[in-house]
Amino acid sequence: MPTEVRSLRVEGVVLRHSDWGETDRLLLLYTRERGKLRALAKGVRKLRSRKAGHLEPFTRVALMLARGRDMWIVTQAETVEAYQPLRENLLKLGQAAYVLELVDRFGYEEGEDAGLYQLLTATLRRISEEEDAFLAVRYFEMRVLDLFGFRPQLFECVRCAAEIKPQDQFFSALQGGVLCPKCGPQDPTARPASIEALRFLRHIQRSNYPETKRARIPASIRNEMEILLQYYLTYHLERKLNSPEFLRTIRLSEKK
Repeated sequence: MPTEVRSLRVEGVVLRHSDWGETDRLLLLYTRERGKLRALAKGVRKLRSRKAGHLEPFTRVALMLARGRDMWIVTQAETVEAYQPLRENLLKLGQAAYVLELVDRFGYEEGEDAGLYQLLTATLRRISEEEDAFLAVRYFEMRVLDLFGFRPQLFECVRCAAEIKPQDQFFSALQGGVLCPKCGPQDPTARPASIEALRFLRHIQRSNYPETKRARIPASIRNEMEILLQYYLTYHLERKLNSPEFLRTIRLSEKK
């Protein structure tokens, strides 16, 4: 029988934490080496704790873990990247919370996925540094769908395989992509999708990030793209996402 690993060095992003006992915190991390991981940070709620500042949500951190009786215990913690602008801008914070929620929902417990980890850290950096992070978030959504095998068909009708013409179409999460005007009405779950929204979604799907950033998308089309992608992601997750409502609240408050 292989010897059980007693200690572990990982790099990860703190997805969230919760109080545990009187002075401890239970962390949910997404790590480069082990995927989603839970670890207990002992004593971090004490005023003099040196680890506390390194273990806040949205922080990229290097950790040394020791195997406890029931879970991993944090023995060392050092911030790698704090993404400080996220904590200074409510909209950026909401966008980052949405990204972390998707990683939490899609990521596997102790299942390594270096591609998702790299995408996560790159996206948090983009949200932090770019004035407008709309395309950074949409690019993240599209790459997550690719990584987990849910790539939507955007170039031909998923039902009859007809090429998409320059006219408004339908989009079906159930069937996995675009439906032409003839097939769309036959699927009661399908949603209308403008040709402009589909054009920009196709651009993101087939482009790297520098190419994606060149797109100039009108506000009305941005809203439609966001709604369509969240509808598709929610269908595959089989549960409602919490952070989109938080984002809508932030945007409404900024308009007042």
